Amino acid sequence: MKKTRQSAPNESIFRDREKEAKFWEENFDDAWEAGKPRKAKFAKNLSETINIRLDSKTLNIVRDEAKNKGLGPTQLIRMWILEKIGKKVNPAGV
Repeated sequence: MKKTRQSAPNESIFRDREKEAKFWEENFDDAWEAGKPRKAKFAKNLSETINIRLDSKTLNIVRDEAKNKGLGPTQLIRMWILEKIGKKVNPAGV
């Protein structure tokens, strides 16, 4: 009898790391091939710029905060501005 392979795991597998690891070791290639390409979203063309001056201590705090969130400092500052004026923000800029 031929063994059929799963391309998508049963949700319960993720409750046990060993079962999940075994699943991906046995089925990764099938899951990869069964996957569908997704269209990437990029930030719209932002054509206006503004320059602001910050002291080094403040800039370092902003850089650290951005790094902790997985963003660049410019992205983080832009998000803060948009949040302050009440616009919905997506870290990818979309």
